[in-house]
Amino acid sequence: MTRIYSPIVVVTVLLLAACAQPTVTQDTFYRLRVTPPQATLEKPKLSGTLEVPRFSADGLMAGRPIVFSEAADPLQVSAYHYHFWLEPPGAMLRDEMVGYLRAAGVAKSVVTPELRVDPDFMLIVKIKRVEQVRGPSPKVVVALDVALNARKEERLLLLKTYQVEKAAADNTVGAAVEALNGAVAAICAGIASDIPAP
Repeated sequence: MTRIYSPIVVVTVLLLAACAQPTVTQDTFYRLRVTPPQATLEKPKLSGTLEVPRFSADGLMAGRPIVFSEAADPLQVSAYHYHFWLEPPGAMLRDEMVGYLRAAGVAKSVVTPELRVDPDFMLIVKIKRVEQVRGPSPKVVVALDVALNARKEERLLLLKTYQVEKAAADNTVGAAVEALNGAVAAICAGIASDIPAP
């Protein structure tokens, strides 16, 4: 027996079918949070003002997408399409390091260029790696080139590459971000320890 459907029913079914679309993946944003040091120096190593400009970075390291690689293919680097840092890494890492160095008491004051203060010292940082490494033993890698200059004397007080690898709980982005927090904190602690008294 052939059924005849009303044109209104046919049009309604077609419209509903046209409206049904696959679920769109939602962008997820992550912030970096570095645990402050447990102790503050009784006397600052640097008696003047330390300025920390925004960190420089090239290529994928300069963008907001979170970067990852596979342990089985370490030379290939990719970026997630839906997982982003809340701010560009150059600004985000700088702000966390400024907070850490202030809390550690390494200088009389630690500032950013936005404050327009004439600094005595300048900490220049270039981001080499801030990366999740996925695989059977998931981890993260953070590598920063760091230079500390005494501006008025035009002296280089510190020049070093800091690299820290830290295990992640699993291969998820959330676990990588947690591990990155620890890796960046370890580098901040290393810089605070290595800053010499001029």
